[in-house]
Amino acid sequence: MKRRLYQLDVFTRRPYAGNPLAVITDGDGLSRRRMQDVAREMNLSETVFVQKPTCNRALARLRIFTTTRELPLAGHPVIGTWFLLAELGVVPAREGAVRIWQQTGAGILPVEIAFRAGRPVRVTMTQKPAQFRAARLSRAALARALGLASKDFEASLPLEYVSTGIFNLMVPLRRRAALKRISMDIHALKNLISNSGLLAYCFALGNPGKAFARGMIPWELHEDPATGSAGGSLGAYLVRHGRLPAAKNLEIVQGVEMGRPSRIHVEVRLNGGRYVPRVSGSAVTLLEGSIEA
Repeated sequence: MKRRLYQLDVFTRRPYAGNPLAVITDGDGLSRRRMQDVAREMNLSETVFVQKPTCNRALARLRIFTTTRELPLAGHPVIGTWFLLAELGVVPAREGAVRIWQQTGAGILPVEIAFRAGRPVRVTMTQKPAQFRAARLSRAALARALGLASKDFEASLPLEYVSTGIFNLMVPLRRRAALKRISMDIHALKNLISNSGLLAYCFALGNPGKAFARGMIPWELHEDPATGSAGGSLGAYLVRHGRLPAAKNLEIVQGVEMGRPSRIHVEVRLNGGRYVPRVSGSAVTLLEGSIEA
């Protein structure tokens, strides 16, 4: 059966930058195995299958797959899919912001789409309250796995796993220059973090309200050009450790070293002692067609 297929670049306003995403807009009736087959064929960090929701509150259900497994939630798939659905008229356009609900593996979560002149310009996802878990691993071993030295780490900040839907390892670096020197040993990094987190989110702080990051993945794609889930986790981590005021915008620049510059905007709100990130970005549609699935 032919299914509608779109490919977008997410967390960017121009083509051939940001993070590529494949979206199947008519994903009902596909088995989990077939969805995994399609995601493997796309060979991107994530592929989304849009389905009818099982909850009346949600406008659509998003099934998100990497090349190896299904994820409960991820940032650039949510931003890109709802940007596309807004372009296709699934979300009714009106000037200003439209708030809808989505069904994901992480639960029913809100999404806000900003329109200008009838076109979507930005999508904002509210992520789950952040969870924090101590990283019980050797800094020296992690440095070797990343091709860095222990002195490249920012000693005043901890290595910490943070989740706003999926756990990622926060890796603070002293200077942005260290990001350029990362040379990952994929097997060593996988042995260190694969039981606890999806990727190592290496970052260095710039001017107030700005960070630079690389998302190192210990499986076949090696690196992610823009990671919305980890971006939300980073915002919560920085607020928790006093490096970012709550409700202040954080701009994360990622993917530069890959030639795919991306910009992720994060705002963390405190709600009853919980850190709740809102992650925003734009997208551009590059192609559309059909796939046999």
